[in-house]
Amino acid sequence: MTQTMDSGSSVAPSGTMGYELPWVEKYRPLNLDDVVGNKDTIDRLKVIQNDGNCPHLLISGLPGIGKTTSVLCLARALLGDAYKEGVLELNASDERGVDVVRNKIKTFAQKKVSLPAGRHKIVILDEADSMTPAAQQALRRTMEIYSNTTRFCFACNQSNKIIEPIQSRCAILRYGKVKDEQILKRLLEICEMEKVEYTDEGLAAIIFTTEGDMRQAINNLQSTWTGLGFVNPENVFKVCDQPHPFLIRALLTACQEGDVDLAMDKLDEIWAKGYAAVDIVTTLFRVVKTMDRIPEATKLEFIKEIGWTHMKILEGVATVVQLGGLIARLCKLSIDPKQFQV
Repeated sequence: MTQTMDSGSSVAPSGTMGYELPWVEKYRPLNLDDVVGNKDTIDRLKVIQNDGNCPHLLISGLPGIGKTTSVLCLARALLGDAYKEGVLELNASDERGVDVVRNKIKTFAQKKVSLPAGRHKIVILDEADSMTPAAQQALRRTMEIYSNTTRFCFACNQSNKIIEPIQSRCAILRYGKVKDEQILKRLLEICEMEKVEYTDEGLAAIIFTTEGDMRQAINNLQSTWTGLGFVNPENVFKVCDQPHPFLIRALLTACQEGDVDLAMDKLDEIWAKGYAAVDIVTTLFRVVKTMDRIPEATKLEFIKEIGWTHMKILEGVATVVQLGGLIARLCKLSIDPKQFQV
């Protein structure tokens, strides 16, 4: 077996010749049964795999959740030994303007290849939402002319960046985030195979930093283990360079109690560690969602204020004064919730 990446799972041989593969490649899945998460969508791909007649596909979803991996698994299952000759894969790193569509893709579509009976050549366009509109327009006719011999699979983060004519020619599959328990199960398998020393809190910290991204979870696990030799929360947050949730939780607790002086002291402590404003406000958002002690109505108002501040920081006002204003508003909101209600 061999597993992982976008939504990964499986197990490649650990004996590598003189170098160590990144674990996201070493454990990347080779078949659909090994892909973690998005069970309903994977089941639809298994139906296509069993039927053998692959339609044009458009797969959309967040990074690191299994889009490219599952398409490659499908192509491998459909074409078998003819996989290398029958698949053309182009990534965002490749030039994919109009000329590539007219030349490289069209040439591949015209090429004669020996395939299993009833199978088609497959063109995989990864990060398809980065293709120019002109290149996408050029694909429309190519998809129709060569549909008897060639099928197209598009993988993208945002399907609304794919032009409507291409969307209407494809079966659209949408992937969601990988669930925390599924990521944990996969990390435990890798820890066992790689003899990784860890604490349960360390794995929980990795899951906290990744937000449903299997690829990032495995990368963070490998980075922490390789760099510091032990997977615990302190090492994980040190490697991932994110504010520790305990510090953020203490800050939010002070805000809830209306203690602006203590909250500002906590903010100064976090800021002095050198974290960027966007990292602090993002971690504030993640932590506040998990704090059961904050009443639901207050929590929603907190999230609203954090969201406004996040927007201002992304617009360029990434200063400690901006964060201080957020802290003051959260403290004021805890003391008098009615003033923020419209």
